[in-house]
Amino acid sequence: MATSNINWQALSDTQVVEQLGAELRRMRLERNLSQAEVATRAGLDRTTVVKLEAGRAATLLTVVQVLRAIGRLELLDAFHQEPQPTPYMLVEAQEKYLKKQRKRASRKKPEVGPPKPKSTW
Repeated sequence: MATSNINWQALSDTQVVEQLGAELRRMRLERNLSQAEVATRAGLDRTTVVKLEAGRAATLLTVVQVLRAIGRLELLDAFHQEPQPTPYMLVEAQEKYLKKQRKRASRKKPEVGPPKPKSTW
């Protein structure tokens, strides 16, 4: 996977949207798909794809639909990270585990005492 050489932080929000549109266009062309084909696959009008690639009139839903249509939904993986447990969460989990442990009574040890007297019968 190639790393990006785009300095996203240096771009304005409008420039970021324009760059995203350009990247979607690049990905579409890499797959040799027309805007009409992508629009049909995404269930959109072709003009919506044109506007999206131009950095205009895009909703998040439209971006997801186009990513799905061009087979690049895996790009959304960057938005999801498994939460890392904090030390406090680990302590809480350990305490909860220990509370759930089955409690058992200890064995009674046989009493050792003087022998019983034998019956005189």
